[in-house]
Amino acid sequence: MATHPVLKENSSYVDRVRRFNRFYTRRIGLLQEGLLQSPFSLTEVRVLYEIARRQKSTATELSNELGLDGGYLSRILGNFEKSGLVSRTPSATDARQSFLALTVRGQKIFSSLDRQQSAEVAAMLGKLHVSEQKHLASSMQRIEELGERPRPKPAYRLREHRPGDMGWIVHRHGALYAQEYGYNERFEALVAGIVAEFIQNFDAKRERCWIAEKDGEVVGSIFLVMKSKQVAKLRLLLVEPAARGLGIGKRLVSECVRFARQAGYRKIVLWTQSELPAARHLYEQAGFRLVSKRPHRSWGRDDLVAETWALTLQ
Repeated sequence: MATHPVLKENSSYVDRVRRFNRFYTRRIGLLQEGLLQSPFSLTEVRVLYEIARRQKSTATELSNELGLDGGYLSRILGNFEKSGLVSRTPSATDARQSFLALTVRGQKIFSSLDRQQSAEVAAMLGKLHVSEQKHLASSMQRIEELGERPRPKPAYRLREHRPGDMGWIVHRHGALYAQEYGYNERFEALVAGIVAEFIQNFDAKRERCWIAEKDGEVVGSIFLVMKSKQVAKLRLLLVEPAARGLGIGKRLVSECVRFARQAGYRKIVLWTQSELPAARHLYEQAGFRLVSKRPHRSWGRDDLVAETWALTLQ
């Protein structure tokens, strides 16, 4: 959607919107410490609502739907679990995800809050004439429609590596894989060895590291390194959770394939784990095919299955 400037003579529109925001937040009690005189904030009640209305929801889905920082949401969900309001059930198809649901206690508390909120809105509307209620409802619907117009996806850019990037790559691999898959510090050590070898033996004509940036922040990386004169190896694909869904992973993989062709390689191989469905889907889309599987015990896990994938370059 195109962005239209607010003309100087129409700057009063900004004041009107801000005045409405102040009125509305005061009217529905957002400035109070707890919503509806409960111990829960508006954000916490909204999280409960989203879990209640979905049959199966994950923390990632909630974060995307509500626009919440993953760490902040994680703390809210952790408090809900400690209070016995929310339970988690591991996904049978994706080890990094768990389905969230309200417990019996959580359903009881949420139902009470939901009824109370409906009663307060009904009381507010009851002070208006029927025609005024209709006008208010239609105006709110119009505000929602205008606010929900599709927005362009945030831009990102790819660049080559520079000093400081290798430390970020090691840190984020260690932190993310510990958080999402339970890998221990030995995995971080593996990544550190890979990037150290890349820097020490870097051949700019046949090897490359791409760094993805969004809003000035590093959000992803990938490597293409030389395995032999005719075979290249794709390594360390990573996209930050907050930047997933923008096509960054697909672009990083395609850049590897394009560069490998230009460098004269005949094949690209990669090593990954069976529990990484998003990455495996990207490789399959790019034309890679699964070559072999092997169960192994590594990084504090004894249930891993390593996979080798390959792409023949014409």
